[in-house]
Amino acid sequence: MTASAGRAAAARTTAAGVSTEPGQEPISVRALLLGDRLDTRALETERMLATAPVAISLPDDSIAVLFRYGAIVLFGATREAEDTFIRSIRPSITEPFSAVDEEQARVIIAANAEQLIDPVGNILLRERSVERFQLVADVLAKNLVLTHYEAAIAAIFDRIEPLAETLRKQGRAGARSKELLHHIGNVLAMQHRMVGRVETGEKPELLWEHPELERLYVRLAEEYELRDRDRALDRKLEVVSRTVETLLGLIQARSSLRVEWYIVVLIVAELLLSLYSFLPRR
Repeated sequence: MTASAGRAAAARTTAAGVSTEPGQEPISVRALLLGDRLDTRALETERMLATAPVAISLPDDSIAVLFRYGAIVLFGATREAEDTFIRSIRPSITEPFSAVDEEQARVIIAANAEQLIDPVGNILLRERSVERFQLVADVLAKNLVLTHYEAAIAAIFDRIEPLAETLRKQGRAGARSKELLHHIGNVLAMQHRMVGRVETGEKPELLWEHPELERLYVRLAEEYELRDRDRALDRKLEVVSRTVETLLGLIQARSSLRVEWYIVVLIVAELLLSLYSFLPRR
């Protein structure tokens, strides 16, 4: 058997029929949303591989990509290395979540890959590079954040729906202004995080330095429907905001009307007292 035939026999084939080089196993990828914010500057050590986003080499030769909105993406990390790393960054997490959201994927290095994602969802990269891992991490992290916000906005919808039903059936708002202001605060906080921190609808800064990776980003963004989900989430936030503001306006109008009636009653009472003072007394 020739050397080339031996290499062909040793090569493995993915579900999409793309052959990988011998010794290259699929890379497990795990994205985690740990908290509201992550101070990545405190984690810039001598093991840092790249910035924007920060990529760090772990002791088991795996890679961790960190995002300031509280997400991390680990490439090829063992569970022991993952747990150790998460414990080490706990002090840098602001408002850690009690329930950690996660997303899993697999990356396959295949130089002859003509597509970027195979039929079973594996991400195919033509070479192993930090820049490609950063780009994949960016998409997975945004997907995770969108999933988190979609669940949060669904919970807000569940709380808003009974109020809208009460308004429809009884003609009055069945809520207190404090509760509605709390909902408005949640909506504004989500919009601030999505636009100011996560930038779910924007391309990553990495593409400015590596424009050759734009095709990879566009394909991954389409696969995870980032732009469509971002627009849908914006519309849902707008509906919730408009509904809550309408209910709050009705409550404030009712309160204003009540105050006006109090004023009218006081004026009438004052007039009656004045008239009583003019009545003849025995």
